[in-house]
Amino acid sequence: MGALGGWAEKVLPSRSTEPPGRRGLPARPRRGRHECTDRPAPTAVPRHGTTPSRAPRPHSATPRNATEQKDTSMTERPTLAVTVGDPVGIGPEITVRTLLQVGTTAAARGVVVADAAVLRRALQVCGLDATVRTLDSWDLPAEEEGTIDCFDIGVLKDIVLPWGTVDERAGRAAVRAIEVATRAALERDVAGIVTGPINKEAIWAAGSEHLGHTEMLGALTGATRQNTMFVVRGKKIFFATRHLSLRKALDQISVDQQSAQIDEALTALRVFGHDRPRLAVAAINPHGGENGAFGDEEIMHLGPAVERAQASGADVVGPVPADSVFHQLLQGRFDGVLSQYHDQGHIAAKTYDFDGTISVTVGLPILRTSVDHGTAFDIAGTGEADPATMRSAFEHGAGFAHFADRIRAEYAV
Repeated sequence: MGALGGWAEKVLPSRSTEPPGRRGLPARPRRGRHECTDRPAPTAVPRHGTTPSRAPRPHSATPRNATEQKDTSMTERPTLAVTVGDPVGIGPEITVRTLLQVGTTAAARGVVVADAAVLRRALQVCGLDATVRTLDSWDLPAEEEGTIDCFDIGVLKDIVLPWGTVDERAGRAAVRAIEVATRAALERDVAGIVTGPINKEAIWAAGSEHLGHTEMLGALTGATRQNTMFVVRGKKIFFATRHLSLRKALDQISVDQQSAQIDEALTALRVFGHDRPRLAVAAINPHGGENGAFGDEEIMHLGPAVERAQASGADVVGPVPADSVFHQLLQGRFDGVLSQYHDQGHIAAKTYDFDGTISVTVGLPILRTSVDHGTAFDIAGTGEADPATMRSAFEHGAGFAHFADRIRAEYAV
């Protein structure tokens, strides 16, 4: 693969160090463990549910619903480009642990996009005996046990940065890796990308004007309709609003906005194998508003949008009170839930299975799975980071790689 040249300017348009949306606001803390990385008639649905018991955590990304069918157009074992995220966070450690754990018998082959020296350093702090093999093209050599293949991006080279600190150089390396991995997916050198956690302040210091991964990937691919889909135990959770204060999120709710989000969620479910998707729309207010006693969003906005979807023949129910809709999802009543705001869906998924919950960006013309946690600067460089979520993101990427052609066809730009 040659140099990306001007294409990268979509992501690093300037050297400004002031993050977007932060003018006049106090600086964020520079250390912390977690940072947000970032729709026939319905059947009767009980309005309340009980808290589900916690089951053993699986690593498999195998579809769990009989309606989910794989696209068999990809017959060869796929390759995934894996980015470590911020090179001074826990990303390098959880990446090397994941690839050594899954080995050469995994459902997909992983190639890390990073500075090779960063991976060697991660192996050292983790106490792992393995070899990093550098590559400069996507004509891949045969795999070897105990060897991690690295597409060397040559940003940091042998520069050693301190662990767990916001650094412009680390931000530049993180952005460059995303550029290289994205281009490889667009050119079909790889089936998809798996991304580690970035630090937003670091990428802003490097000149990126994007709020995070999702916006950056949209700019790189030309996509304008990207959304987040959480996957937990094979079930999908969507978000009607994302990175907004709760007050601003509620201000965005309308019938048309809900209809658009319902349509996007149904499309994503079909793309990812649910040919007859079943979707529930979560309510906003306690008890679904109790007919307006606790709020009227369900009456004014959510209900009419659900009725509109049902009139078009979609299998959509709701609004279902949020204290029971996710339990019903896990029971198998639906294939997905449209949550109304960021924490409504995040809390449900991560409380049930933090390590098994992964993020998929839908709306891109490429497959992208990701961890759903931050850089964990407070433990970076200690070798203590748990790779479970990265492993889950990789294995889901391997499973979803069979839908790569569907993704490209539906979300072509």
